[in-house]
Amino acid sequence: MTGPREHTWPVAVLFDMDGLLLDSEPLWSVAEEELMAELGGPWHAGIKAALIGKRLTETSEIFLSFAPDSDRDAAWVEAFILRRMCELFHERLPWRPGAQRLLDALGELDVPLALVSSSYRSLIDAALDDIGADRFAVTVAGDEVEHPKPHPEPYLRAALAIGVPPESCIVLEDSLTGIRAGEAAGCVVVGVPSYFEVPEAPGRHVVASLVDIDPHWLLGLVRPVEAAG
Repeated sequence: MTGPREHTWPVAVLFDMDGLLLDSEPLWSVAEEELMAELGGPWHAGIKAALIGKRLTETSEIFLSFAPDSDRDAAWVEAFILRRMCELFHERLPWRPGAQRLLDALGELDVPLALVSSSYRSLIDAALDDIGADRFAVTVAGDEVEHPKPHPEPYLRAALAIGVPPESCIVLEDSLTGIRAGEAAGCVVVGVPSYFEVPEAPGRHVVASLVDIDPHWLLGLVRPVEAAG
């Protein structure tokens, strides 16, 4: 996790990575299908749905539950997925529509940004080679927290590191798991569905795409307070 930096906005924007900034779900599907072939198990939409928003320690057990005859263990599954995903990220890293434009616009306004992902540090670092690590004041990985999403810990840690109270942080998420984490942390949450529907809920903002987000509208969703520290 990187440290806080000087900024002028008493508001921060916290981004999820997979499915929100990056259209990485097809890459995950490639690695997951290859993994299931190695394990000798099936691959179908039901397995894919069970994996969305889960941390790797959880997904490893899910994979093995669908391949009961495999002699592989969870550590081998984790290593396979991480290695293959890092390879795929370095080969091709597709952005979600509007992601680069929004990051650029917020960067020009000197708004502090964080990347808060359930992916492990090695995978985040592989992605940041393309996204640009210098865009973010803070990055939080799934293997750096005790309690992953939907627990609020990842977003609370990012807010604390940036020095902006959670209620002045805007979370952008594509999955219900991440949305619930942001809401539990007390942040303003904007749902941007990619592969799964994000239902409307009191206090929750839902937009069809990052393309539709005006940065000034986004920052206006919170009433600024003085940044801490």
